[in-house]
This record gives sequence, structure tokens and C-alpha cells, in this order.
Amino acid sequence: MPQPPPIPAPLPLADHPEWQAWFDGSALPNPGRIGLGAILRGPEGQQLEYSGLAADGGCNNEAELLALGKALEMARDSGARRLIVRGDSDFAVRHLRGEAHTRVAHLHELILQMQPLLAGFASVRLEWIPRHRNPDADRLSRAALGLPDKPAAKPGLLKKKRRR
Repeated sequence: MPQPPPIPAPLPLADHPEWQAWFDGSALPNPGRIGLGAILRGPEGQQLEYSGLAADGGCNNEAELLALGKALEMARDSGARRLIVRGDSDFAVRHLRGEAHTRVAHLHELILQMQPLLAGFASVRLEWIPRHRNPDADRLSRAALGLPDKPAAKPGLLKKKRRR
């Protein structure tokens, strides 16, 4: 009777290519309907985009967490093992890194729901980026709500209030 082929050893972490994701969520009004935007870019240049409405309404922080969750799901479903996730939500990034905690029950529950998604990757790095460096995910979250793109802010050209 022939022997089955041996099961190959898993690749070392360094041999898994790094994927990148961006996320943004919008609530209109705040609280209100929630639009989600997520972008996933693979190591070979492949790109997936998501623009959609959340099933339920909520606040801007819920929108950001749900958009981050969508980015994680897209990465998981695409086979990513190493992931960098970037978003302009200080709330979402700090809470999922464990650097902040909330007493708001429904936000705390959403954060807990993200933990198994994060644990499913060999490595995940969550990074906060300024809003002007997240225009594509913002465009997708706004499009889900039927909103036009925001005009791009130009860093360093913003008017400063004069002190009197």
C-alpha cells in the first residue's frame, strides 16, 4: 500500500510576504448610518477594495472599528499571514493595541470581537496615520453613504489661528 506524501513543514514567518491594509469608517450623522471603507494590497501588487454600509447605525468610533474588522476579514480571506493595518482612527488603533480601554459597553464588545481576527495572523502591526494619508479608504467609506470625496488637505498649508 503506498504511503501518503509527507506534510510539508509550515513556512517560517520570515518567508510569509507582508500584506498592507487601510481602513476608514464614517457615520452620518454622528451617530447615524455607517459607511465602511477598506483597502487590501498584497505583496505582488494585487489590490482589493471594499465600500459598504454597516447593517446597523452607530457612532464614528463604531464605524472605524467595523471598517478595521472588514480590513482584517479581507486579509484573512486572502490568505495573509503578516499584515500592516493603517487607519486615521486613534480610537480604533489604540484600543486594539491594548493601549486604551473604554467603558462604553457596545464599543467594548466590538473590540472583543476583533481579538480573534487579530489572533488569526502570524503578525499584525496596527499603525495610526494622519487623515490626509488615508484618502482612499476615506473615499470608500464616504461613497458607501453617497457622499462625495473630501477635498484633499495640504499639510503645512492649513491656516493657523492668530493669537490675539
